[in-house]
Amino acid sequence: MTMTPGTITGKELLWFNNTLVAIHVSSTAGEDGICVVEHRMPYGDSPPLHVHRREDEVFHILDGRLRFQIDGRERIADAGETVIAPKGLPHTYRVESREGANTLTITRGADFETLLRQAGRPAKQPELPPQMEPTPELIAALVQLCAKNGIDVVGPPLEQDDFRSNRPEI
Repeated sequence: MTMTPGTITGKELLWFNNTLVAIHVSSTAGEDGICVVEHRMPYGDSPPLHVHRREDEVFHILDGRLRFQIDGRERIADAGETVIAPKGLPHTYRVESREGANTLTITRGADFETLLRQAGRPAKQPELPPQMEPTPELIAALVQLCAKNGIDVVGPPLEQDDFRSNRPEI
């Protein structure tokens, strides 16, 4: 999966775990600290269940389908839909579309952006990085970086078979 050149011209590209991010608007660009990140994710990608202490996290789905779990409730979101994970509520998602997904992730504040810069690495090309399984050492380092940036990891990522029809929908 490759981001089209027009969407990344002059943008900072990072590989963050198994995803590609482009920082379109840095939290330092304006007084309100708004950050806009384009996030390209492969099928099955799911961050661990986590809580942002100081930032709401808004996801606008550009392409693909994601399954969100926010505060124990689940929702499927497709291209064109927007989902908010309010600060203080545990949340995660899983990319359910085989072709992957592309989102805009919007926050107010520098926590998430700082985490991306600290845990990411410069992308060698504008496409997904080579896929890798995280080692226990990488997971421990990411959990520590998250905590330093106001994000608490509170559970595992979603697995393919985690969708339960008896969970309330959001």
